[in-house]
Amino acid sequence: MSILPKKNELGFFEIRLESIGGLGANLAGKMLTEAGVLGLGLNGSNFSSYGSEKKGSPVKSFIRFCDPDVEIRAHSPIEEPHVIGVFHEALYKMVDVVSGLAPDGIVLVNSTREFDEIKRDLRLEYGTLAVVDALGIAVEEKTKVNTAMLGALFRVCDFLDAEAMKQVIRKTFEKKYPHLVESNIRTFERGYHEVRFKTYEAPESARGKTFSRPEPLLGYETQEIGGIISANANSILKDLSGSRQGFLPKWEEEKCIHCVACDTVCPDFCFVWEEGEDKKGRKQMFLRGIDYQYCKGCLKCVEACPTSALTAEREQIGFAEQHRVKQKFPFVAGGIY
Repeated sequence: MSILPKKNELGFFEIRLESIGGLGANLAGKMLTEAGVLGLGLNGSNFSSYGSEKKGSPVKSFIRFCDPDVEIRAHSPIEEPHVIGVFHEALYKMVDVVSGLAPDGIVLVNSTREFDEIKRDLRLEYGTLAVVDALGIAVEEKTKVNTAMLGALFRVCDFLDAEAMKQVIRKTFEKKYPHLVESNIRTFERGYHEVRFKTYEAPESARGKTFSRPEPLLGYETQEIGGIISANANSILKDLSGSRQGFLPKWEEEKCIHCVACDTVCPDFCFVWEEGEDKKGRKQMFLRGIDYQYCKGCLKCVEACPTSALTAEREQIGFAEQHRVKQKFPFVAGGIY
């Protein structure tokens, strides 16, 4: 008898992880598959998809499970998953993270917000929404987001054996990082127990709805006129806020000495300056704030600041918009225009 709760027409139970580079979704996908294959005897496959392989860029990890007597001959990206794990909730600004979700599907989101707010931003119409503060757990346990997300995924996929996953965690860390084994086990257990659920029932009309693959924004009929680069460097169209991994720099003006150390190390020209006069009437450039639209949360400025004017702040929804100081001119490669 199969232990898989659902299967598609090919006999697969499919999971898609949506993340950004640096949060460990690729490793989480491998460990999740290993636990299902070695722990339960299922057939399984895993692979990831990403672009420039840089920290902050969108990443997808795909996991397929099937019964031992079924061969896996499909190696295409998973478009209609039974479960979706969103490691970074701000991804909705760049990616349709809930694309292809079935009416009875489950979306797990790393967030501290209320269910209805998340549903609105993710444009989730129906299904079960699971929420866990994976980042908060990881910070408290001094581990990574992916281990907390794995714990929550095992609660969502209750056919999987949590004890088998703990053994995979031990095997993964004990050789190179033995001091991290117990903290990762705690992180996994907290993710498992602290996840919350809410179900949004699908209307009858949605149950017979067929999947429609999202079309690219630009194609042969809709592309820009040849030679135009519409989002070059820090143009007015570029938005790096979806690349932040949960933290951003917070600036306190009264502690700032306007030394420009932050601006020197910032790779994305986030700091906004204004000419003024010092106490002796001499002209000087003064920092007026941060344009968070271009801030990817690398925190190099916090490391470089010689005072405590810049500190790492856990990002809350709305903070960047409320404290953003806009550039007077959109930046392009090599300067401003």
